[in-house]
Amino acid sequence: MMALICHRGTFANSLFLSKSALFTRSSSSLIHTLQALRTRVSPRAESTTSTLKEELIQPTTKRAVEQNIHGYEAIIGIETHVQLSTLTKAFCSCPYLYGSQPNTTICPICMGHPGTLPVLNSKVVDFAVKLGLALNCKMSMTSKFDRKQYFYPDLPKGYQISQFDIPIATNGFIDLDLPVEFGGGHRRFGITRVHMEEDAGKLLHSETGSYSQVDLNRAGVPLLEIVSEPDMRSGLEAAEYAAEIQRLVRYIGISNGNMQEGSLRCDVNVSVRPIGQLKFGTKVEIKNMNSFSAMNRAIDYEISRQVLLHSQGQSEQIVQETRLWEDGAQKTFTMRKKEGLADYRYFPEPDLPEVVLTKDYVDKIRRSLPELPEAKRRRYEELGLTMQDVLFLANDNHVAEFFDTTIENGADAKLAANWIMSDIAAFLKNERLSINEVKLTPFELSELIASIKNGTISGKIGKEILIELLSKGGTVKSLIEEKDLIQIVDPTVIEALVDKVLAANPKQLQQYRGGKTKLQGFFAGQVMKESKGKANPLVLNKILIEKLKGDN
Repeated sequence: MMALICHRGTFANSLFLSKSALFTRSSSSLIHTLQALRTRVSPRAESTTSTLKEELIQPTTKRAVEQNIHGYEAIIGIETHVQLSTLTKAFCSCPYLYGSQPNTTICPICMGHPGTLPVLNSKVVDFAVKLGLALNCKMSMTSKFDRKQYFYPDLPKGYQISQFDIPIATNGFIDLDLPVEFGGGHRRFGITRVHMEEDAGKLLHSETGSYSQVDLNRAGVPLLEIVSEPDMRSGLEAAEYAAEIQRLVRYIGISNGNMQEGSLRCDVNVSVRPIGQLKFGTKVEIKNMNSFSAMNRAIDYEISRQVLLHSQGQSEQIVQETRLWEDGAQKTFTMRKKEGLADYRYFPEPDLPEVVLTKDYVDKIRRSLPELPEAKRRRYEELGLTMQDVLFLANDNHVAEFFDTTIENGADAKLAANWIMSDIAAFLKNERLSINEVKLTPFELSELIASIKNGTISGKIGKEILIELLSKGGTVKSLIEEKDLIQIVDPTVIEALVDKVLAANPKQLQQYRGGKTKLQGFFAGQVMKESKGKANPLVLNKILIEKLKGDN
C-alpha cells in the first residue's frame, strides 16, 4: 500500500515504507517504498533473546533498588528535547499542530527538497536565550548551526540542522527540592549545554510490522536540547530533574512541556561503578519513557540490572547500547547496540549565517523573565509555608499565580494555601479542570477567607459557598445575602437553640451526664442542623458545655 508525494504543491496524506524496496517515477510524483524497519524500534524484538540474567531481574521497587545497589553508585545524565511553542517551524513558515492529519503541514523546505533554503525563525533564538538564562548558563554571543549527518527514514534531508561545537548556551545549573515524602532536601545539577536544532518526522508502524508510515509534519519543528552533567544518582533524582525542566519551560512560556505529546522527551544515560572508583562504568541509554514515574522506574530497573551483573563478575555483559523501557513488563530491552561514538560528520551549515547576540538583546530578555520556580519556592518559605505547601503551590505556574494574587488581595498566606491545596484541588481533580478554568477568582477567595475570619460566616458555610463560586462564579457578598448565610453570633439566639435540642433529646442528655461525654458532638451537630449551619461554633460550644454540666 503506497501513497504519493507530489513535487508541485500537492502533498499526500502519508508515505509508506513497504517490503518491496521499490523506487518508481512518474511524470508528477516520486513514490518511495522502503523495507520496513519495525524490528529496529520494537521493544518486543529483543524480548525473545533476552539473557537469563535479565529474566532474573524483576520489576523493582525503591527498597529493592536500595538493597541491590549496596557497594555501587549510579551515574546518571539526561538529554532533554524541548519542543518550542512557536507559531511556525524552525526554518520555514509551516505551522505545527499536534494531532494534525499526517503530512498536511509540510513544504519543500521542511521536506528537504533540493534548491530550498532555510530561514531561521527569530523566535527560536528568543526562546533559546530565555532558557539559557533561566538555567544560569553562559550565553555564546556568537554561535552557529551545523549539519548532523545520519540516515533515518523520517529524516527527509539526510541530515539534521543542529549546533555542535558552539552551542548557544553552556555551563549552567538548575536547583530543585526533592519531595518531602522521599526525604526532601535541596539538589543542584549541572547543565553542560543548551543548543538549538530541528526535529525529525515520525514513523507510524503497522500492527503487523510489515510496513511503516512516515509522517513529516514534525520535521523542522524547533527544539532546544538540554544536556545535563552526570550529576544524578537515582531514578528519583533524575525524575525530579526532568520535572523541574518541565516546570521551568512552562514558567517562561517557551513550551507546554507535555510528555504525552512529545513536547518534552528525555533520553537517560545510566552507568554504575563501585563506590570509590573514579572511572565511569559503561554507559547505557534508555528511551521510551512517557512519564516521570516511568523514568524513575526505568532507571531504577537499569541500575539493578547493571549492579547484578557487576556483583556476579559479569560486567562485560554491560555494553554500550540503547535500551527501551516497556511499561507493561516493567523492564528495559535492547533496541540497538552501539559499537562506539556515532560519526555524525558535523560541518557548519552553509545556508545559515552565524547567530550573533548583543548585550542589550540578552539583557532585555533577562529582564522579561518571570519569577522562576526556585525563587518562588524560597519566597514561599519566607512566608512561613511548609515545604509540602511550597512544592504544591510552585509546581504549577497557574496555581502559583492564583495563590500570589489571592494573598496580594489581603488573604493570609497559610489559609489561602490550605484552601487551594484541599477543597479547590479536590474540585479541580473531580471536574478534571485546571485552576484557570474555574469561575472562582483570587479576589473572591480572599473575600471568602476574610468572611470566615471575621465571623460573618462559618467555615462549613464557606465550603458550600466555595463550590458555588468554583462552578458558577459570583461574589461572596451576594451569595451570603441571597442565601441568608450570615453566621449567628448572638448568644441569646444560640442558647435558645441549645435548649430546644436538649429538650428534644432527654435520653442522650441523661447518657452524657452518665459519662458518655462523646455525645457532645451529637448535640453540637443537632444545634448546627437547627441553625442551618449558621451558629458560630465557638459560641455554640461554650454555651453547650455549660448547659450539659447542669440542669439550668
